[in-house]
Amino acid sequence: MMELKEIMRSAGIVGSGGAGFPSYAKLADGADVLLINGAECEPLLYTDYILLKRELSNVLKGIEAVLEYAKIPASLLCVKEHTAEKLRWKEGNKLAERIFVKVLPNVYPMGDEISLIYQATGRVVKPGNLPITAKTIVFNVETVYNVALALKGEPVMMKWLTIGGNVEESIVVKVPVGTPVEELFEKYGVVVPEGHTVLDGGPSMGKVIDVETAVVTKTTKGLLILPDASPAIQSKFIDVKKSVARAETACCQCTRCTDMCPRALLGYPLEPHKMVRTAMQAAVALPQMVLSATLCCGCGICETLACCQGISPKAVITNYKGLLAQNKLRFVGTQEVEPTPEREYRMVPSERWESVLGVKSFDKVSVWKGETSDFTKVEIGTRQHIGAPSVICVEDGAEVKKGDLIASAADGLSLPQYASIDGKVTVEKEKITISRVR
Repeated sequence: MMELKEIMRSAGIVGSGGAGFPSYAKLADGADVLLINGAECEPLLYTDYILLKRELSNVLKGIEAVLEYAKIPASLLCVKEHTAEKLRWKEGNKLAERIFVKVLPNVYPMGDEISLIYQATGRVVKPGNLPITAKTIVFNVETVYNVALALKGEPVMMKWLTIGGNVEESIVVKVPVGTPVEELFEKYGVVVPEGHTVLDGGPSMGKVIDVETAVVTKTTKGLLILPDASPAIQSKFIDVKKSVARAETACCQCTRCTDMCPRALLGYPLEPHKMVRTAMQAAVALPQMVLSATLCCGCGICETLACCQGISPKAVITNYKGLLAQNKLRFVGTQEVEPTPEREYRMVPSERWESVLGVKSFDKVSVWKGETSDFTKVEIGTRQHIGAPSVICVEDGAEVKKGDLIASAADGLSLPQYASIDGKVTVEKEKITISRVR
């Protein structure tokens, strides 16, 4: 029988709400706890809540398979207080043999993997190290749901996501991977008002998309329609070069960005206020001096809430991350670190964070609208995961059925792609379009 690790790889399973790390690669020896991230880190997203409400049995089957394969004694299914209340769960509830509920506080960014591990287990992952070094494996709710489907022979073809923001009704739907956002909005009567922008992801860390060209990917957790005037959207259009230049001269060194940084509060050697005052020319000459920039989780608290000067430490750090990536450098700590005593009192309540972003009025519990595959086409990219892109293995003009392999995994860290609808194939460099034959 094929091992679970190979089943997950063959099914094309990725982290469903993050950067798209191939999930099979997380299955390493030595873990003594499996954490399931159902925290829905970002405001306005209810995808995991609806999944847990409707598909808990499959989620639990996926968890059980991972526990058995990796020989892990127990799992904690982690949700925030507001989700636990809606599901009528309490701390420590036993959902199945060796699977228990862990209730997290309603704070941001609790869905961040490093913060989640500490809150759930009391362990701090050494800076720049993987969770397995703290004897922990972390999967998203949808990821283990997809594990359960893979065990039945079903690869990743569908995606659960929230459509929310300034909409009449916030909804959760299940649609084919590659569904055009424009056609998806038309299907559900979603209109983007003038003066609004659409994000793929949450209001803090989501990316601006063009509705006319964007498609649903394996990592799409939500599509949010937000006013251009909201701080959430304004932060997306910060001029990085100007921000870096301003930061070098305008920063008053109040240290608020460091005082409120979630990673710094966990004891990580990340000091945004010092990053801000580091001359870019010096960093280019000696990139090692900004090595700790790779420890930033990109939550945005420093730029949207902490800074009183209108500076974006996040933009500066992101710039340094790019510089370090070019030089193939990253921070990897060898020393244990401890959270600061102030952490408990400096975490940002979710409601406050929504207000700061200007999205609080749009927070409506999503309604389940079901599954649909009735779209004219899908566009499936070969780079929906971290690692080597998939290798297209279907010919231009071929007709495929839903579930057919259309791109194989490359050597090394990589994943395959599957047809998510029936149709005729058009092959491009890094994209496969499948058009439904009517």
